[in-house]
Amino acid sequence: MHIKHHGAVKGVTGSCHQLFIDDTNSVLVDCGLFQGEDSKQDLAIEFDISTVKALIVTHCHIDHVGRIPYFLAAGFKGPIYTSIATAKLLPMVIEDALKVGVTRDEAVIRTCLKLLEQQIISLDYNTWYCIPVGVGLNSEKAASSNQNSLYKIRLQRAGHILGSAYVEIELGKRPNTHRVVFSGDLGAPYTPLLPTPKPPYRADTLVIESTYGDKNHQGRKERVAVLKKVIERAVSDNGVVLIPAFSIGRTQELLYEFEQLIHSARKRSMWHELQIIVDSPMAANFTNEYLHFKALWDNEAKKRVKQGRHPLDFKQLHTIDSHQEHLALINFLASKPQPAIIIAASGMCNGGRIVNYLERFLPDKTTDVIFVGYQGRGTLGRDIQKYGPRGGYVFIDNKKVMIKAQVHTISGYSAHSDQKGLINFVTGIRKKPSLIKIVHGDEQAKQALANELCTRLATATIKIP
Repeated sequence: MHIKHHGAVKGVTGSCHQLFIDDTNSVLVDCGLFQGEDSKQDLAIEFDISTVKALIVTHCHIDHVGRIPYFLAAGFKGPIYTSIATAKLLPMVIEDALKVGVTRDEAVIRTCLKLLEQQIISLDYNTWYCIPVGVGLNSEKAASSNQNSLYKIRLQRAGHILGSAYVEIELGKRPNTHRVVFSGDLGAPYTPLLPTPKPPYRADTLVIESTYGDKNHQGRKERVAVLKKVIERAVSDNGVVLIPAFSIGRTQELLYEFEQLIHSARKRSMWHELQIIVDSPMAANFTNEYLHFKALWDNEAKKRVKQGRHPLDFKQLHTIDSHQEHLALINFLASKPQPAIIIAASGMCNGGRIVNYLERFLPDKTTDVIFVGYQGRGTLGRDIQKYGPRGGYVFIDNKKVMIKAQVHTISGYSAHSDQKGLINFVTGIRKKPSLIKIVHGDEQAKQALANELCTRLATATIKIP
């Protein structure tokens, strides 16, 4: 058994890890797109896929699934295993990625989606599936005790976004089995909507993300208080508040928090008049899926629903659909100053409708930009974070744009676990790993996490690929 990494080793994007069961059989965990500085890499699948018998998808963020069309084009015809919710979301994500970054040819898009939907096999959480190598999974084989299978897999809830999972893969036959765990992206404790991930009982080899391996987030009460304070100050001058946010996960968490702030505010306060606008058809679609999968919500969110509240669908919330409506809204806000919160993708500002807002409103001193998630190296978001507070500028579509807007960062809203959460996940494993491989992070974050784990797990070998 050995593992090759085809992405997320020099940064936080392009997750793609190949687990070799033996010389002729392997499985791939995720097949993600490179973003930011890493986006300069070739997207074609350059590694040998002849041994790959299955693809396992941890969740449907683009940096974990964006290269799947290229993987299919390279000839992969095996099963794609993922959770039930991710199986529903994945075709939507891939269709959007194809339209934005690859082609507008409907025939090509339909062909890719047809292949994808034929190969997706959805799995329940917390259930072992024995998988004979080279054989697809169907309802009769699910959860079987096939003793001839070379490996079995189990998905556990990761708390990152709807449908996210970490993956347990058990190789060999008892009593000489070896269990490999791939963390995917782990959610932060006490985030809205989704439960905190629980560590596995056992991991002999652990491949773990390290996005925030060198940082700890603000507590939930603190970050809500910061968000409230920033919003109230920001709208006091009738300016626009821009929040770049990924369509899946971050947008829904923000809506959940805004609904609570409105619910708890006194009547006739600015919160009851404030317009919250989601300018992203994709985000609106994913919000509908979050509503559809209420069974996956945490107890707090379910309690609010029982009280008759609508955490993701409230009176002050408006959705912008067409591109024409999007442009009209920008012109309206530019000509008639009034407070409004705009949530739009992409989360790192490297594309999507948020870019048009930034180009128009960054030079306006009444604008506030609030970053609530990680901004990768080489992205427009990282540049605004860096140069905005010093009154600098950025280039958008080769045009120099001055930054007079106020720029804020609220770290606690990341959908990624922080250093403390990552360490708790590892140390919470009852049968500890003998090998830990740290991926999906900048060098500083990976090294900081490695240093902390070394002090707590003296018997484990810790590697940074």
